[in-house]
This record gives sequence, C-alpha cells and structure tokens, in this order.
Amino acid sequence: MSGVSGEVAHYWRHPGLPDVDLLRARFVTHRFGRHAHRGYTIGLIESGVEEFHDGRTLLRAGPGSLAIVNPEVVHTGHAGVPEGWSYRATYPSVGVVTEIAAELGAVHGTPHFPESVIDDPESARLLGAAHRAAERGDSLAASSLQRTALSTLLRRHTASRSSRTPRPADPRAVRTAREILHENLIDPPSLDELAATVDATPFALLRAFRAATGLPPHAYLNQVRVHRARELLDAGLRAAEVAARTGFADQAHLTRHFKRAVGVPPRAYQLGRDVEQS
Repeated sequence: MSGVSGEVAHYWRHPGLPDVDLLRARFVTHRFGRHAHRGYTIGLIESGVEEFHDGRTLLRAGPGSLAIVNPEVVHTGHAGVPEGWSYRATYPSVGVVTEIAAELGAVHGTPHFPESVIDDPESARLLGAAHRAAERGDSLAASSLQRTALSTLLRRHTASRSSRTPRPADPRAVRTAREILHENLIDPPSLDELAATVDATPFALLRAFRAATGLPPHAYLNQVRVHRARELLDAGLRAAEVAARTGFADQAHLTRHFKRAVGVPPRAYQLGRDVEQS
C-alpha cells in the first residue's frame, strides 16, 4: 500500500485464479503515461471520474461504470475531476479470458471488447464482489465470482459467436465437489482446483453446481459453514471461536452470513435458545 497526498494503491495477485492481477487504488494527481498491458484491463470505477485515451479518443468513466482496455492497446489514465477517482482494477491474462470464452462455446481467437466504457450494473456488481473476496483472500469465492463476472462480460459485450454448447459436468462431479467442500470448511480449494479434482472444467462445474444446489460453490460452502456454526453455538462456543472453526474470516464475517441465513446474529441466536457459553 502506498500513499501520497491522499492517494493509495494496493496491487496483488488473485488468490484463486492464476494469471490474474488486481489493483485497488485512489488517485488524484497521479497520471498514467502511455503504456499497454499484455492482457486485459478492467476497471470498476467506485467514485470520481477517470479519463483515459484508448488509442482512439479521450473517454470518461464515472461511478459504477467499467473502463476496459484490450490487450496491447496503448492507453493513458488520469483524474477527470479535481477529487480524483477510486477504482478496482482486474488484469486477466489473454489465456484466462480466451479459456472462459471457449467454455462459453465461442469460436477460436482472442476476445475483443469493442466498447471501452461500459454501463452494466450486473457485471459491475459481480466484478466488485469478486474483487472484495480476493481482497479477503477467499480463493473459492473470488475465483467463482471472477469467472462468473468475466463470462457475463464476454456474453454481453463481445462479438464472439457461439460454435457449440458447453459440455455439462457429470452429476457425479457435483456430488464429489460437495463432499470436498463439506470436508474443507476452513481451507477450501479454489474453483479451478475443485474442478481439476473432479475432472471438470471450472465453468462447467460452476453451472452444474448451481443447477443441482441452487447456489454457486462458494455460496453453498457458506451455507454449510452456517449450519456447522449453529451446532457449535448450540454447544456453547463463543462466536469468535465458532468463526475460526468454520472458516469465516473473522467474527464479523460469520455474523454477516449467519444473520443473512438465520435472521439474527450469533449471540442473539444463543440467547434465544438459552445456550450457556463456555
């Protein structure tokens, strides 16, 4: 993390998806010189305005919009308003994006985004959720959400033609994947690792898992964690210890998911069931 005149920037590698880098930053006076990336640049603007030249024209991206630069395109970047801009950037390699496009049934070739500024609230929501999960170090959620976000972007905003229907995962793969998640609440595999273990492609497993359970793997895992948390709370354990034993990042993370599923936070749950804490 670096900071100059209120500017901050944190750059790191995706915890669950190889060949993807991430950046969370707020820039005010910083200006990117003319440069290009080997892979894609996908920026989610959270506040302020970024202006950038994509080789064709000067563009403006405001809150909630996506700024996308295709591979090897020379571009710039600077604040479009005095207060600067805050954003979350994802840098997937050509290989990652091409693989996801192929799983969607696209023809061969490198996917191309014809528009550099995109207004797509659903894709923005998915990209933001994936980025925040990666920031927590949650490899399963981050990889699942990242693939979902990229596949949504590809379907909606590229001209790729579908040449075939993606091959579905074997139902046995979903059963095995569920067993693996039940056995690994604290340190679950990433989506790519899980798919490799059950001999399926990540996207096929993601689709089949959702069809079978109604949830993607990371959301299913959190449901299992909440069920286990209830058992431990019933046994009188304190919420902080329950969070550690069930794989939640901390007590606040447990509380958020527990309340979402049960309706009350862990302590209120224990009081309502008259459970004595040990």
